[in-house]
Amino acid sequence: MPPETTRTFLERLISKFDDGIYILKGTFTMVFAVRSGGATGVVVKGPDDKNSVAFRMDDKGEVKCIKFSIGNKILAVQRTPKSVDFISFIPDYPHWECSQECKMKNASILGFCWTNWNEIVFITDQGIEFYQVLPDKRSLKLLKSQSVNVNWYMYCPETAVILLSTTAQGNVLQPFAFKSGTMSKMPKFEIELPVVPKPAKLNLTERDIAVATIYGQLYVMYLKHHSRTTDSPCAEVVLYQLPREGSCKKTNVLKLNTTGKFALNVVDNLVVVHHQSSQTSIIFDIKLREPDCALNVHQPVLPGRSIHPYRIPLTGPAAVPTHPPVPCELYSSSWSVFQPDIIISASEGYLWYLQVKLPPTINLLQDKGKLMDFLLRRRDCKMVILSVCAQMLNGGDKGGLPVVATVFDKLNQVYKEYLEAEQTYTVATESGPSRGSAARERPVRTRAVIDQSDMYTHVLSSFSEKKDTSHKFIIAVLMEYIRSLNQVQITVQHYLYELVIKMLVQHNLFYMLHQFLQYHVLSDSKPLACLLLSLESTYPPAHQLSLDMLKRLSTANDEIVEVLLSRQQVLGALRFIRSVGGHDNISARKFLDVARQTADQMLFYTIFRFFEQRNLRLRGSPSFNPGEHCEEHVVYFKQVFGEQALMKQVTV
Repeated sequence: MPPETTRTFLERLISKFDDGIYILKGTFTMVFAVRSGGATGVVVKGPDDKNSVAFRMDDKGEVKCIKFSIGNKILAVQRTPKSVDFISFIPDYPHWECSQECKMKNASILGFCWTNWNEIVFITDQGIEFYQVLPDKRSLKLLKSQSVNVNWYMYCPETAVILLSTTAQGNVLQPFAFKSGTMSKMPKFEIELPVVPKPAKLNLTERDIAVATIYGQLYVMYLKHHSRTTDSPCAEVVLYQLPREGSCKKTNVLKLNTTGKFALNVVDNLVVVHHQSSQTSIIFDIKLREPDCALNVHQPVLPGRSIHPYRIPLTGPAAVPTHPPVPCELYSSSWSVFQPDIIISASEGYLWYLQVKLPPTINLLQDKGKLMDFLLRRRDCKMVILSVCAQMLNGGDKGGLPVVATVFDKLNQVYKEYLEAEQTYTVATESGPSRGSAARERPVRTRAVIDQSDMYTHVLSSFSEKKDTSHKFIIAVLMEYIRSLNQVQITVQHYLYELVIKMLVQHNLFYMLHQFLQYHVLSDSKPLACLLLSLESTYPPAHQLSLDMLKRLSTANDEIVEVLLSRQQVLGALRFIRSVGGHDNISARKFLDVARQTADQMLFYTIFRFFEQRNLRLRGSPSFNPGEHCEEHVVYFKQVFGEQALMKQVTV
């Protein structure tokens, strides 16, 4: 038998069964089994060709289903309706093979699913059997079984949950959950089928159902086609939330507003519905709700768009180097869709991961508040969000202040939640784990966290320099961002205040600056006080404003002294440091240096005498210690006032 190409084999594989294509704990795997010359050639492929594996095994009949366990340690092969063969591929372990028949009499195996590297579930038409593979004993151990009539099944590897279709119409689903060698029966639930004219009956098939995790919750998605005789013949996707505990309930309805053939994917917590006849895909976000719709009824977030085509390079003898790649056929009838985000084209022999491109959404979703809600829940959204903010403030797409305020509030709410989670983690870590509590995981900083540095660097700094924008609008936007931060009790960084002050000074709005400081619109900080000091030559009251701010901080005594000394207000600095009780620890030389620089001999005398008295009170002697380095000032004092003016040590 001549070897098959990947394309030909995929066509045959997918048209016959999907059991050679599967996902184990997020790893997509394809296993090809081709019979030739008394042996069966097996090729194991994943998205990365580097991990491909090829081997041969004895030809014992047609392969109905073939799957590796997690880590490619054990291969399971089904050739008959009654049994499954097992072959060990455990590294550094003796090779072994065994076979396991289903326990239920007259049952036929519909398929099997690996739930762990050594745990497997047989699904038969009469129920479910959960086994553990025992490599040492080269056999399987039945852990648990459940009898139920089964039409078909569906497995979600991410959550290790199997759905069994039961009853004549197939619309009663019985879920089972698997974890660490245990099988748990979850409450069954019924899918509401559309009403059809009698005597016709509608059965639920696996093509109408998909299972995926959305926002951390497991959902069963039902593609519901309404009868053309109904008032609303358009199709819809009905979501049933399947909790680990409690009953399953219908939670969301996605309105498709059309009819035809559809396929479902889930990408970045978005439900993507592909429509074959229009060759478009529409996106739903179940966290977004339409204000004019009933609760949990959703319209598409964005207008339908076609998938960006992948260009396939020409290969083979007919290929010419100068020929450009050809685009693949989109929405082909040969496409097979696997959850959550995989599309396979059997006719072209390609596998793709579906991705959502966020930048185009900026122009597709005009409501900036809704756009921000949408983007904040996406991966890799930071630069797109910052681009939205810049576009909102710059150019011809200037949003009014209410829109700006809404966007800032949404960003800072996410920012605040991250800061609180980080603080809770820090406190819990410092206090140590409490008895019986699990170790707390450090919160993950998602791309949706836009902090003050991000906003300053990518948006506000350049925005404040716009020459074609009213300075009043710029100041209003800056103050709106500061208001938003204060509203969620986030400490505003000084560089944002500096940006505001720079704008006020640049446009001579000193009265506004004075009011902002007087009414504490701009919060006190040492960097801000220093900035005010630098403005003294332009705005003289800034000096006193700076001192008042430093005094209010109560932790800036050294800075206040430095400010006063820099203005040669030596007595003022001395009075201030005495008022806060720090005069016993200050440097005498620093004060004497400044007093001497004033060329005011009486001022120097007063300061010198103060420190002599301090020395006498603290050490019993008016003399300065050598470590104070005041020798030159003692010499100067003698030259000006005479040696007899020095204080004498009091003897008792």
